[in-house]
Amino acid sequence: MLKTLQKIICCSIALLQTAIIHAEDFSAAQIISDARLNPLGNEITLNAQLRAGSVKVPFILAVKDRSVSYTFENPDQSIILAMDGEVSRLSESLGADVKPVSLTRLSESVRGGLITYEDLSLGFLHWPDPKLLGEETVRTRRAWKIEISAPSASSQYAAVRVWVDKASSALLRIEGYDSEGKLSKRLEVVSARKIDGCWMLKQMRVERIDPSNRKTTGITYLEVLGKAN
Repeated sequence: MLKTLQKIICCSIALLQTAIIHAEDFSAAQIISDARLNPLGNEITLNAQLRAGSVKVPFILAVKDRSVSYTFENPDQSIILAMDGEVSRLSESLGADVKPVSLTRLSESVRGGLITYEDLSLGFLHWPDPKLLGEETVRTRRAWKIEISAPSASSQYAAVRVWVDKASSALLRIEGYDSEGKLSKRLEVVSARKIDGCWMLKQMRVERIDPSNRKTTGITYLEVLGKAN
């Protein structure tokens, strides 16, 4: 009788542990799904810029029809991130031609800064099997901390960690890691502002990190200046 009871208890514990693991996996997937949809909440057109030192590159940031576009001048260029359910597509318009951004170009810099096409695509939010690592505070905001490993070698990152705001599902921090598990880049929201009654990004800092010593070797800022006319 005692052995039977012990077996029942052990089985119950095993089932409970399995249920907890599955719940965490589901939660991580749901959190990432909500983070993918977060930028599409409000249609708006904004003046913005990339800034690295004294160099400023202005652009128009627009959210419309389930897409986010970044439109530059001199030369004319638009980068469009279209999201449809579980799929996102990054394309580029140079003049009248609109073409998908190829996998071989994802690691290229956008306008000479530290932000790459892959960073704008948020493609890592579609990688499978995200793992919930717990909760942390990012600039006073409680956030879910999630790790996602690259399914192939086509990414500039072997793994990415993201911090997702628990209240709004906004991405607060993104860290990219190399094949040795060392930090190589960090993107972090520094500040936010209210526009038309909604909280939006004001400034994001992008840091290139030397994996050997974790020192910052370059910084680019993405800044929202206000609503476009």
